Amino acid sequence: MAEISILSLTTLLLFFSWSLSISNSLQDSVSYDNNGSFFTVSSFRYPKSQVRPYDTRYIRGLFISFPLILLYFMVMIFTSELCFCAVDLPPWFSSLNVAIESDVDISAKSVSKISKSLLPVICFRDGSPPLPDASTNALKALELGQLFNGSFEEGQDIEIAEQCYPMQKNISLRLTNEQISPGAWYVGLFNGIGATRTQGKMIVRSSAFSYSANITVEGCRTATMWGPSCNQTIYPLPCSRFDNQTGSVVSCSDSSPISCLNGVETKIYALDVDGIAEQLVITASNVKVDSNESYLMCYARFGAIASETLHDYSGDIHKVALVINKPKAGRWYISTNSSSKVCFSVNVKVIGCPMGKAGPNCVQQLYMLQAVMRRESSTPFESYYLPVNDATPSGSSTGFPLKSDTTTWTYFLMNIPQGGAGGHIHFRLTSHSTTQYEVYLRFGGLPTVDDHDYYYVNQTSASRSTFFSLYNSSQEKIDFYILYAREGTWSLGLRKLSDSTPATTASKGPSTLVSLSLERCPRGCSSHGNCRYGFDASGLTSYSFCSCDRTHGGFDCGIEVVSHIGHIIQSIALIASNGAALLPAYWALRQREYPEWFLFTSSGISSALYHACDVGTWCVLSYNVLQFMDFWLSFMAVIGTFVYLSTADEAVKRTIHVVVAILTALLALTQATRASNIIIVLAIGSLGLLFGFLVEFVTKHRSYCGSAGVSLNMLDRPRAVKEWFTNLIKTVKKRFRWDFVAAGLVVFTMAATSFKVETSSSYWIWHSIWHLTIYTSSFFFLCSKIAIVNNENQTHHGADSYELTRQDSLPRN
Repeated sequence: MAEISILSLTTLLLFFSWSLSISNSLQDSVSYDNNGSFFTVSSFRYPKSQVRPYDTRYIRGLFISFPLILLYFMVMIFTSELCFCAVDLPPWFSSLNVAIESDVDISAKSVSKISKSLLPVICFRDGSPPLPDASTNALKALELGQLFNGSFEEGQDIEIAEQCYPMQKNISLRLTNEQISPGAWYVGLFNGIGATRTQGKMIVRSSAFSYSANITVEGCRTATMWGPSCNQTIYPLPCSRFDNQTGSVVSCSDSSPISCLNGVETKIYALDVDGIAEQLVITASNVKVDSNESYLMCYARFGAIASETLHDYSGDIHKVALVINKPKAGRWYISTNSSSKVCFSVNVKVIGCPMGKAGPNCVQQLYMLQAVMRRESSTPFESYYLPVNDATPSGSSTGFPLKSDTTTWTYFLMNIPQGGAGGHIHFRLTSHSTTQYEVYLRFGGLPTVDDHDYYYVNQTSASRSTFFSLYNSSQEKIDFYILYAREGTWSLGLRKLSDSTPATTASKGPSTLVSLSLERCPRGCSSHGNCRYGFDASGLTSYSFCSCDRTHGGFDCGIEVVSHIGHIIQSIALIASNGAALLPAYWALRQREYPEWFLFTSSGISSALYHACDVGTWCVLSYNVLQFMDFWLSFMAVIGTFVYLSTADEAVKRTIHVVVAILTALLALTQATRASNIIIVLAIGSLGLLFGFLVEFVTKHRSYCGSAGVSLNMLDRPRAVKEWFTNLIKTVKKRFRWDFVAAGLVVFTMAATSFKVETSSSYWIWHSIWHLTIYTSSFFFLCSKIAIVNNENQTHHGADSYELTRQDSLPRN
C-alpha cells in the first residue's frame, strides 16, 4: 500500500506539473486578430509519430478554458501503443482548423486495390473515439468517403461526425460553428481495420506510416458575437424560473420589447436549457405585419447556429407556437426571418417536471442513478449504477429490481464522468417470463419512440448503429452494449408493452431485474483476450481495448479468425518443422565438431519451445526469454555455419564466436523480429568467413613479405603474384564440394524467399518452410567442407628443426 501511495503521489505531482506547463503554453498561444473579432484560443502541434501495422492512434487536441484549468487526475500506466485525441470545443468557438501530414501516398485509383486490413484510414466522431470495425456487419457496411483535401464550404451540411476516409499525404480541414457543435471531437488513425486488427500475431510484416498534426481552435472575442467570422450578433434571452408542486417553468423573453425585421434580416437568439426538460415552447407576441400573407419563420438548432438550411426544428410562429418535446440539455440557437417587414417579441418557455417525475402531465417515474465503483476492478471508471435510494445492491448482484408501475414509461438518468468516454454502457434486463419492455436511450435528453439514439424492441428490431452491440438476447433477456459512450448525461427509457404479469412469478422474487454498468471491454473480451487500457496524449481521457489471442479477433475478440483444427495444424507445423535442426547437428557430431553440434541442437530446441509458447500450447519459460533464446541461437547458428567453413585455427574461431555472440545478442534484444536482421546476420557471417580466410592467408604467406619477398626484383614480383593467385584458386576449389555448395545456395534462396513473403495470415506455413530450408541449407554447407590434413605445416616444422640443428652444429668461438 505504501508503494501504491508513493506511486500515486508521484504521478499526481507529474500530472500537476504537466498541467501547469500546458496552461502556460496556452496563455502564450492566445493571439488576437487586430483586424477582426476572433482570436486563437489554443494551438497544438503533435510531433511526428508512427502508426505501426494494425495499430490505432486517436489524436487529441486539448482545449483548456482560459483562465480556468480543468484537471483530471487518473493514476494509470501507459501500456499500449494506442492513444486517441479529441478537440474540446468551447461554446463560443468560431472555427476548428486541423492540418495532418503523413508519408502515406495513396491515389484514388489505388484505394480500391488495397485490402481494408492493410489500408491506412482516418475517422472522425463527435463525442467519443471512432470505431469503424466494431463488428463484421459494421465493417461490411463501411463505405469510405472520397479522398479530400481542403476546407468544406461554409454552410455545407457535412456528414463528418461518423465518417472514415483513406489516409492521405496532406489533410486540411476548417470546420466552423455553423457546421459542427461545441464539445469533444475525436480523430482516429487506423493502420488497417478489420477482425485481424486485434488478433494476436506471431509476427507483423506490413508497413507503418508516420504523421504529424496541427490543431487550432479560434474563438470570438465578444460573447455576443458569433459565426465563422464572429460577425453575427447573438441576443441572449434573459430568463426567470418559477417552481411549484406540479413542476417548473423557465420563462425567457427578448430584452427589447419589440424587434423589427425588414425581410432580408435575420435575428439570432441563444438560450441555455439546464437539466432534463419536457418541452421547449417558442412563441411570438406583439406581432405587427404589413400584410396578411406575411410570415415569421423560426428555426431552432441545438449546439450550432440555426439557419434556413441547417436547423433541427422550424415553424411559422406567427400562426402557431413551435413546440420541441423533450429538448436536449445545453445551448439552443433560435433564428427568425420574414418575407416582409415584421415587428415582434420572442418568448420562450422551458417546462419541466418535479424531481422524480417525467412525461406528459408529469405522471411517469424518473430515477436518478448513482455510480458505484467496482472494488475488484483495477481499471478506471469501471462501475455499476443503482438508484440513488439504494445504497448497495441486493446480494452479490449488481442489478436492481424494476418496480411494478401502471405508467407506460419509466426513465433512468446516468452520468458518465469526464475522462470516461473510452468505456461502454452495458444494459441487461432479465425476466422470469417474456419481457414486456422496449428500451430507448438518448444522450442529453429523454428518449421517445421517435427521438432516440439507440433502441431495442425485440430480437429482430434494434439499432443498426456501429456502436450498438447486441449479445445473447432472448424473450426473457435483453443484453446489449453502447460502445465508447460519450461523456455526460444519458437517459434510458423503458416502454411497457403490457400490464399482464404471471401470478406465479410473485413467489420467485422480482419479476424483472435491471443491470446498468460502465465497463471497459465488452463481455470481458469474450474470454479470448486481455482487456487493456491507455490514455490519450493529454492524459485526460482513458480508453480500453481487447488484445485477443492467436485464434480470435474483432473488437470484443468474438470473431474466430482461425478454427480449432486449423490452430492445431499450425502449431504442429511450427513446432515440428524445427526437427530439421537434426540434420546439421548430426553431421557436426559425426565430424566431432562438438560446438557446432551443441549450437544447432540448442537452436532447434529453443525454437520449438518458443513456438510452443507463441501458439499458446506450453511455456516452459517466460515468453520474452524464449523469444530471445530463439532469435539469438538462430542468428548464432547461421553465423556459426560461416565460421565453420573457414580454415582459421581454433584461437581465431573462438575470438570470432565471442564477438558474434555479443553482436547477435544485441540484435535479439533490440527489435528481433525486423526483416532487416536477416541481412545483418548474413553480413556478419560473411565478414567472419572473410576474416578467417584473411588470417589464414597472412599466416601462411607472410614469407612473401619477409626476406624472400624483399629479394624479388621488379621482374619477379608480377610472376609471383600471378602464381600466388593461381594457387589460391586451386586451394579454394579443393577446400569445398561444390555440388553441396550449389545445393546449399538453392535451399538458402528458398529460405530467404519464404522469410520475405511471410504475412500475418500466412506466417505459420512460410515460417515452417523457413525452419526446414534454413537448417537444410546449413546441413549442405557443412557437408561441402573437405577435411584437409595440413601437410605443409608438418613440412615446415621439419625444416625448422633441421635449421635449428644445423645452427647448433656450427663451431663456436
